[in-house]
Amino acid sequence: MFVHPDEDARTDGGFQGERAVLAGYLRDQRLTLELKCAGLDAEALARRSVEPSNLSLLGLVRHLAGVEQHWFRQVMAGQDVRRHYRSEEAPAGEFTGAVADPAVVADAWATWRAEVAFAEQLVAQAPSLDITGDAGGPEGAGDEPMELREVLVHMIEEYARHNGHADFLRERIDGRVGQ
Repeated sequence: MFVHPDEDARTDGGFQGERAVLAGYLRDQRLTLELKCAGLDAEALARRSVEPSNLSLLGLVRHLAGVEQHWFRQVMAGQDVRRHYRSEEAPAGEFTGAVADPAVVADAWATWRAEVAFAEQLVAQAPSLDITGDAGGPEGAGDEPMELREVLVHMIEEYARHNGHADFLRERIDGRVGQ
């Protein structure tokens, strides 16, 4: 086990109300990502899964920072910001740039935490989960407005999928499994 159940910060349910349920499950998924990466150095975090894949735990942190930015800053808040780690020249830059450098690791965690904080504040201050953002564009889900509740459900799904990847990556690094 990664941590003793008494020391696990995740709640695994018990939320009251729609906003609390969605925000709580998303928080727990975010905490799971941190747990899967805990205690690893830059080399281990940047270790690729299996050739030819460029998947790594560090790449996942960088990718999820970009996903948080896209859905909460760009779609829901309407901010016109340059994407983290991605460009036309490096469309998979979040993964290809995930190198075993402590500065790259520190930047990835700082960026991810800043995007999570922005998202948590946006959700907490939203007058309702009915507010919509523009999900159009090349990375969007179509031309239709998207409700905040759907973004939250999508983010839970996104983290759940990538936390599954993180399980296998962590097991390959040091054999740790579970939770």
